[in-house]
Amino acid sequence: QVQLVESGGGLVQAGGSLRLSCAASGRTFSPFAMAWFRQAPGKEREFVAAISTSRTTYYADSVKGRSTISRDNAKNTVNLQMNSLKPENTAVYYCAAGVIFAWDSYYYEGGKYAYWGQGTQVTVSS
Repeated sequence: QVQLVESGGGLVQAGGSLRLSCAASGRTFSPFAMAWFRQAPGKEREFVAAISTSRTTYYADSVKGRSTISRDNAKNTVNLQMNSLKPENTAVYYCAAGVIFAWDSYYYEGGKYAYWGQGTQVTVSS
């Protein structure tokens, strides 16, 4: 089992920045692909960013150029730096982990990730 705990959410004004962190425990971290998803009120969960074991990264078009995902295997953490935040970025952000065959084809599919955190709220005011 892998336990994931997110932190770093909060209230920020439009144009501001936040750095979300996800701390993993329970098993060796390095074999897991990691991802961030978000869910806004009344909407379905959506992919935000993902990083492979070899640090290949993918981003949703809506955050590309404004966000950076990174991982530190020594600290068992994955981070999401988000800049130039917009009110439409308001959501609960979830960290996910998984060992996924052919990950490059499925990185955006939440159902492929076996482990999830409880989420951290990000609210962007206009």
